[in-house]
Amino acid sequence: MRIIFAGTPEFAVPSLQKLIDLGHDVCAVYTQPDRPAGRGQHLQPPPVKVLALKHDIPVLQPLTLKTDDELQTFQNFNADLMVVVAYGMILPQTVLDTPRLGCINGHGSLLPRWRGAAPIQRAVIEGDKETGVTIMQIVKKLDAGDMLHKEIYEIKPTDTSAIVHDELSKLSAIGLEKVLLQIENNTLQATPQDENLVTYAAKLTKEEALIDWTQPAEKLVRKIHGLNPWPVAQTIYNGLTMKLWNAQVLNEATNLQAGQVRSTSKTLDIATGEGVVRIHELQMPNGKRMSASAFLAAHDLNGVTLG
Repeated sequence: MRIIFAGTPEFAVPSLQKLIDLGHDVCAVYTQPDRPAGRGQHLQPPPVKVLALKHDIPVLQPLTLKTDDELQTFQNFNADLMVVVAYGMILPQTVLDTPRLGCINGHGSLLPRWRGAAPIQRAVIEGDKETGVTIMQIVKKLDAGDMLHKEIYEIKPTDTSAIVHDELSKLSAIGLEKVLLQIENNTLQATPQDENLVTYAAKLTKEEALIDWTQPAEKLVRKIHGLNPWPVAQTIYNGLTMKLWNAQVLNEATNLQAGQVRSTSKTLDIATGEGVVRIHELQMPNGKRMSASAFLAAHDLNGVTLG
């Protein structure tokens, strides 16, 4: 098939690679403009662009697809299908109507649960037992198209959003391959979403990163894992922001006040409103991520109360 691919971050790379490996004619790749990144704030190409250029695929990075010139360029590719994975731009109806077979999308949740901006993180934070990728038809309403296929991933207690992200990026490519085969064999079946089951995954904010130690340990560990790799959960120690990257729940009672630390030379445990959180990995300002045991080799936190 002659396919236009639209995607931007690392999450979309396996899906584009799958299209290339399957021998489809990827006639164009649409991706977000290069953006400044890193300490030097130098312009960095999106990961999808890097892969496309490696395979000599034309790359387009328009700020909008709503102008007549951009729409004409898009139409001139005469694509059979458009595949979208984490592109980061709302597509106008004229674009959706252009490919002969329409437009499909790989979305990182089991729709209709978690439409919206942060489906992976919200699934982890809310304690979902499973998540996955839904390949769906694209319609103008956000993440509301008919479902074509699902790949399921079981969320483990140790999973962070970073881990789930990487797993779902692989599942997106696997699901995409199955759907393309069904399209070619004319066996594709679309299932409408049940609007009564819809939930929305609100965009993450820096404001929700601060930990409230009066909450239950299980909820706090899910939050720590869900906010990894961004914006990263944090607490206040000695007037400084301590980032918390990884933790586990200790199902035990304690007489300590919420936020109070019980530490040894190896373990950093914090009392909560219900249960205890053991911190495995943390980071101080201008410092590197490190294990709690490495941090405790130079700091005595026993009895300290975190903010």
